[in-house]
Amino acid sequence: MLVVLGYVVVVAAVLGGYAMTGGHMGALYQPAELVIIGGAAVGAFISANSGKAIKATLRALPQLLRSSKYNKALYMEVMALLYVLLSKARREGILFLEKEIADPAASSVFSQYPRILADPAMMEFLTDYLRMMVNGNMNAFEIEALMDHEIETFKHEAEVPAHALARVGDALPAFGIVAAVMGVVHALASADLPPSVLGALIAHAMVGTFLGILLAYGFVSPLASRVEHQVAETVKMYQCIKVTLLASLNGYAPLVAVEFGRKVLYSSERPSFLELDDHVREVKSLT
Repeated sequence: MLVVLGYVVVVAAVLGGYAMTGGHMGALYQPAELVIIGGAAVGAFISANSGKAIKATLRALPQLLRSSKYNKALYMEVMALLYVLLSKARREGILFLEKEIADPAASSVFSQYPRILADPAMMEFLTDYLRMMVNGNMNAFEIEALMDHEIETFKHEAEVPAHALARVGDALPAFGIVAAVMGVVHALASADLPPSVLGALIAHAMVGTFLGILLAYGFVSPLASRVEHQVAETVKMYQCIKVTLLASLNGYAPLVAVEFGRKVLYSSERPSFLELDDHVREVKSLT
């Protein structure tokens, strides 16, 4: 909803200010220039990206209209889940994890956290490294290096839509100039018309520059920034899981390990020490 709200503010501010100067709204309605700018932008987007990048961008666009799922409540659930898994692995042996990750949907632990189960990417990341811990063939340094490589690869792939949208945003002002130049060419080719008509043609041509800049910085570039923010939030979740598991591998108690994970979260979503401690104690009393 914030995307829609932002667009409404942009349009209201620009058109409102234009109306305050006595401008006529009808002069801004130039569908031909929209066709030139929009068509050129779409064509450039298609030619600049691979099929995978185009599909990834189209998949990312609907998600931009949703609010972030990575909030304090979800982080608390993740850390509670990690605490339960690591605590039971200590009490019942590491093979307990093997049984739980074999079929997470049927697991007595994972089934208590439906929001986490509903995130396939997070589940794959978590269960893969729990499986490595069970196998016991890799030390903490090796697993940390592998985690860093996987997170870096995920970040690179997830930011492809942001880069694609940013390049389109950078190109839109130039396409606006193209539309304006074509309008000016049309006006100059009609130099024998009365000055009032000729002035209107030139004014209509200048709308192209206006539309290109407005679409770039008011509509498309903000989408690229929003994709980057969403990727950063997802990466932060993976880093929280990574730090918690590594702390456990290095011998720290589960309660201390989840505290390691808490410390890497953004301050806006990070629960306080007492909030996490109370939540973990509540979970502990139920297990």
